[in-house]
Amino acid sequence: MAAFIRRMAVTYFFVTLFFSADIGFFGRVASFGINYGQVANNLPSPDKVLELFSNLKITKTRIYDTNPQILSVFAHSNVEVIVTIENQILNQLNDPQQALQWVSGHIKPYLPGTKITGIQVGNEVFTDGDTTLIQYLVPAVVNIHNALVQLGIDSNIHVSTPCSLQVLQESYPPSAGSFKSEISGIMSQFLNFLSTTKAPFWINAYPYFAYKDDPNKISLDYVLFNPNEGMVDPNTNLHYDNMLYAQVDAVSFAIAKLGFSGIEVRVSETGWPSKGDLDEAGATVQNAQTYNRNLLRRQMANEGTPLSPRMRLEAYFFALFNEDLKTGATSERNYGLFQPDESMTYNVGLAAFAASSTSATSISLSSSATKTKKSGPTHFLIDGATKRHGNSFQVQLEDHLLLSATLSPIYPTIISHNPARSMW
Repeated sequence: MAAFIRRMAVTYFFVTLFFSADIGFFGRVASFGINYGQVANNLPSPDKVLELFSNLKITKTRIYDTNPQILSVFAHSNVEVIVTIENQILNQLNDPQQALQWVSGHIKPYLPGTKITGIQVGNEVFTDGDTTLIQYLVPAVVNIHNALVQLGIDSNIHVSTPCSLQVLQESYPPSAGSFKSEISGIMSQFLNFLSTTKAPFWINAYPYFAYKDDPNKISLDYVLFNPNEGMVDPNTNLHYDNMLYAQVDAVSFAIAKLGFSGIEVRVSETGWPSKGDLDEAGATVQNAQTYNRNLLRRQMANEGTPLSPRMRLEAYFFALFNEDLKTGATSERNYGLFQPDESMTYNVGLAAFAASSTSATSISLSSSATKTKKSGPTHFLIDGATKRHGNSFQVQLEDHLLLSATLSPIYPTIISHNPARSMW
């Protein structure tokens, strides 16, 4: 009888694990979000957007400011929000007192009602056309974090900044990933901050641009996540069947090359335009639908990259709506999954996932990646110290195996301009 009870207890444990863990059909939890841009004059009101999110079981978004109307409307909802500090005020945040005032006025009033989970300090600062911005980045990041600590609201809010892939000097093959030498000093300071505060490194990654720049040499199936032969990194023997994962791992290798480990790389923007100019190869509704639908499927399968197969890659789709006031090429105004009237630009399957959801299978856009708990408030000081290992380094894989990679200098630089292009 005792043996039977023990067997039942073990069975109950595994059944509980199956239903509560992020595995299997019943426990499947996605780790993607959607960028909610507002550069338009015809978008629905925030309450309508919240209703759309609710209908689609979307619980994670990123906005490009601290719009008080959005933050107020999203209070007491299921939606986690990452907010952004505009590039043009970074210089002001060099002053700790001004950083404290900013957090006191833009973040604290909305807590805890609104689930603000991250603050992005600027956007693509390392590669912004205004080269003076980069000197303000790390002090601003540190001062914002310290302000959160001082106000006692830092425990659930990470501080970081999204980078374009243009920060990379080398990116092919992924194991050759390295940062540009001219930004390596400030990048090391930034990575030291992320490592100390356990915050993620965010990248804006667009395989579309690589294809657009050279459609005759780059496989469309490879950039769209369609079945293809892919490529094998000759230094690691890791196989890549899509460009996005290769781009993410190139950043991970670049981080490791500067002597840091344990920093999670997440995708702050990725997407595909449904319309473009005559010289924008591949910008079609069909390709946009294919890219986002295939990425959504992989997100729902909780996939990691070849370098970190057991860590779900958290990715934010760009973007929620087409934005008619954005400047530049036609593609810039046509990344939306939805039109301003809330009709779908094309169907990526969000509605089907939401319709089939139950309380156990609902689509959660929250990250289920491993998080490190803080032992207590941490005031961060800029020190920028790193351990450099030259071209030979080791990367700790998720399965606790050590991958020793010796980088070869023969691979050409393939990052050209913003948004960053990559060829695989």
